[in-house]
Amino acid sequence: MTHMMTIDGLDDAQVRAVLTGVKRIALVGATNKPDRAAYGVQQFLQRHGYDVTPVNPLLAGQEIHGRKVVATLDEAAPLDMVDIFRASAHVPPVVDDAIRLGAKVVWMQLGVVHEAAAAKARAVGITVVMDRCPAIESPRLGLSPEA
Repeated sequence: MTHMMTIDGLDDAQVRAVLTGVKRIALVGATNKPDRAAYGVQQFLQRHGYDVTPVNPLLAGQEIHGRKVVATLDEAAPLDMVDIFRASAHVPPVVDDAIRLGAKVVWMQLGVVHEAAAAKARAVGITVVMDRCPAIESPRLGLSPEA
């Protein structure tokens, strides 16, 4: 069996445990633009039974996929996982909020990596997934059919 080293250091069993262990997800960087990945991933997560709260201060009060957009992570609490669709430079304050709000998991989307913020989250027991997409990992791990 080959073991592929990933940037977040998680193996398939750990990623599977994240995807089967969380229910309430705050999607930071939610968008109402159908051509953006965050739009499709929110739809995928909701279709697969997750309770998703879109977070985007510029769209607060609007609805995306039938869910009301909130301005801050605080308004999305309580939450199990924070899914971050923001540039890596914007990750640290989101991780600080996730820690304060008691998230179990911080998930940084494809292309989003912030080692210092990840280390800070891991230090308080939060599982950190980086540079991955749940809409790719879930079908890959056999947890859901292709979107």
